[in-house]
Amino acid sequence: MAARMACGMVVIVAGLAWYPAASRGADRVDVKRNKDTIQVMIGGRPFTTYYFGPEAPKPYLHPLRSAQGTIVTRGYPMVKNIPGESHDHPHHRAMYFAHGDINGIDFWGEGPPVKAQQTAHGRYYSSGELPTGRTVFRKLEQMQGGADSGMVKADFDLVDPDGKAIGRETQEYIFHGDASSRTIDCTFTIEANHEPLKMGDTKEGTFAIRVVKALEAPNVHMLNSNGGVGEKQIWGKRADWVDYSGKVAGEDLGIAIFDNPSNPKHPTYWHARDYGLFAVNPFGEHDFYNDPKRDGSITIPTGGSLTLRYRVLIHHGDASQAKVAEAYKEYAAGH
Repeated sequence: MAARMACGMVVIVAGLAWYPAASRGADRVDVKRNKDTIQVMIGGRPFTTYYFGPEAPKPYLHPLRSAQGTIVTRGYPMVKNIPGESHDHPHHRAMYFAHGDINGIDFWGEGPPVKAQQTAHGRYYSSGELPTGRTVFRKLEQMQGGADSGMVKADFDLVDPDGKAIGRETQEYIFHGDASSRTIDCTFTIEANHEPLKMGDTKEGTFAIRVVKALEAPNVHMLNSNGGVGEKQIWGKRADWVDYSGKVAGEDLGIAIFDNPSNPKHPTYWHARDYGLFAVNPFGEHDFYNDPKRDGSITIPTGGSLTLRYRVLIHHGDASQAKVAEAYKEYAAGH
């Protein structure tokens, strides 16, 4: 993607399409809509469900499963009675895309933050006090299954607290799976179709997975593409990819997120916490560098758009066993 940056602004000139090549031994993917949800089946088995109805302020996928069917994402706040689950940060839905400051409106949080709900492992994590917006479903652009992949593409309005649409967002997911892995290629496009949109500098964002309890500290192994291990070496740092791995319900597995080379500021920054939040955030530089003078914001001019692409890989074994580094190289090459 070609872009011009100056004074905290990026003007998007052109985008590149990144689609994975058909996988050898790939399983069939089926997608089925039921009102405000779309169920995704891989190899005849449930993988995830896409929720985009008005019951939540933003769309999300829940739960995500490994190829063996093991659930790898937290159930709360969608499911409230899972024994032992953490109930902090109720806006951390299983997998979602949102940002905590778009023109001064919080699309990441869900209502005023409550300190008791923002505490994880004895530490308080503030989510700010901006007015909250909603990502409101407009239409389903595309939905299809296939012999080796399936796809869902939907349009949304970014709506401010007064009910006014300030911009448009498109979410596209391409699903793949085989005997040992599950892959989601994610494309998010934010369009400034009404007014300029400033993606503000805040750590509260942006593309996130809230992992299952078994992948929280002290059991999780966090690793990035530079060899960094654990939250201290990964949070706020730049990397091509980050992987969380551990034993979940008896299965040794992991989850990786890949940053696409076409994304602004590649390699991206990571808002990755060992309490279970696993997020990519290219905007939150003043928090990541602990420098209030630094500005990581990106402004989309009226009529322009910003596209971010990521791949989620759910694999058997740890990052070394699953050859995550090699998988990233293939992804970066456009496969």
